[in-house]
Amino acid sequence: MERKKAEAVMEAVLFTMGDSVEIARLAETIEEDVKKTKEILEDMKQRYEKENRGITLIELEESVQLCTKPQMYEYLVKVAKTPKKFVLTDTLLETLSIIAYKQPVTRLEIEKIRGVSCDHAVNRLLEFNLITEVGRLDAPGRPLLFGTTEEFLRSFGVKSLDELPELNAVQMEEFMQQAEAEVQLALDI
Repeated sequence: MERKKAEAVMEAVLFTMGDSVEIARLAETIEEDVKKTKEILEDMKQRYEKENRGITLIELEESVQLCTKPQMYEYLVKVAKTPKKFVLTDTLLETLSIIAYKQPVTRLEIEKIRGVSCDHAVNRLLEFNLITEVGRLDAPGRPLLFGTTEEFLRSFGVKSLDELPELNAVQMEEFMQQAEAEVQLALDI
């Protein structure tokens, strides 16, 4: 493999893996011996330093890792402190709606209404701080109960849950029929 391509391949592998990678594995990947691979890595490391890049290569026993230079940490902190923008997919909105109207509610109750697993949706909503664990149900296994947060209220511009639009019985029945039809369709496939 030509040198530039070997460097690009190793850089891509190290960036993607995030953790350290054994030099021997990198050597296999670029179809070179370990000695030649170490030479290429050392050249890459020197070039990162010479070009004043934000990354560096560190060696850990017989492995290497692509890392951010310590001088760059203050800039990383600025980015980390920036509020995250999040996108609520239909699945997340559905799950959030169920929690908002039925709280406190367990995962099992959410799954009964949606007809599908809700683990990912609940975890994302927890990550976005739109829902929180509000306790445990007094039942076998003591499942977690979820409810909305103040961040939910802020995000949706309401002061309290009382300001959420009311769902009438007809709408609820239509939603249940749609959910049952979707579940049946999924089972038929």
